[in-house]
Amino acid sequence: MAALGWLTPRRRSATARSVLAGEASAEAARKSSQELEELAPPDAAEEPDFPVLGDDKAAAFFDLDNTVMQGAALFHFGRGLYKRKFFETRDLARFAWQQAWFRLAGVEDPEHMQEARDSALSIVKGHRVSELMSIGEEIYDEYMAERIWPGTRALAQAHLDAGQKVWLVTAAPVEIATVIARRLGLTGALGTVAESVDGIYTGKLVGEPLHGPAKAEAVRALASAEDLDLSRCAAYSDSHNDIPMLSLVGHPYAINPDSKLRRHARDFDWRLRDYRTARKAAKVGIPAAAGVGAVAGGTAAAIALHRRRR
Repeated sequence: MAALGWLTPRRRSATARSVLAGEASAEAARKSSQELEELAPPDAAEEPDFPVLGDDKAAAFFDLDNTVMQGAALFHFGRGLYKRKFFETRDLARFAWQQAWFRLAGVEDPEHMQEARDSALSIVKGHRVSELMSIGEEIYDEYMAERIWPGTRALAQAHLDAGQKVWLVTAAPVEIATVIARRLGLTGALGTVAESVDGIYTGKLVGEPLHGPAKAEAVRALASAEDLDLSRCAAYSDSHNDIPMLSLVGHPYAINPDSKLRRHARDFDWRLRDYRTARKAAKVGIPAAAGVGAVAGGTAAAIALHRRRR
């Protein structure tokens, strides 16, 4: 921590929390990967047009929301919990607003992420970790499986076929991320770590959400533990918030990028893949047809809720 002495106390504290969150996520990811069941490799929807060499010093790191899956994993998880009476309609409206913003703007807003984090923590407080993991399996089948981008899944499979480990890296809770990683046949997941005591959630986090710089710290910690050479690793994301993570590796890829990441990728000659099927979808970050009604409904609900509070 001596190297951080030049920072202001507030910046130093934020950096320390990022490091703590990254290290906690890396430790949880390594532990969960040892427990993952072996699944048959998924069928690739398309062949990647770049070579991936077999290299035990290389691995691949994939952001989740809008990179591997359309929309936000936390929102879909919230839908599943609402269906199971974990919270009330007013909370669902808040989730809908956050999802509408994410899909229409195509970016992760720190304020909305803070709200989503606080909502999720209050909802799961007092519940058993094993209970949420079991429910997560059901919710994956109900809401998430059909929203996986086939193109990104093919990229991940190419790394697996080359004998490399593949990790999800997401601000979503590590339990949700681990379920998704296992169902996709990936190695494991780095995610936000919620504190639990004797297997029961306390409603607090370990460090901070795995977002932005914290993702880079998690990848760095995992690479050190796994004896990886980051210059030979690849990373994939849609968001400019993940530029710190993408900049760590020798092979960064912008997938379905927001406008800031697209510009950055072009400036630094990063590879780019866009699996959204229409120009409108590419601009606003939503599927061309599917889900528009749901987003509109979520936006309307959020506007109505906002007006009642004014």
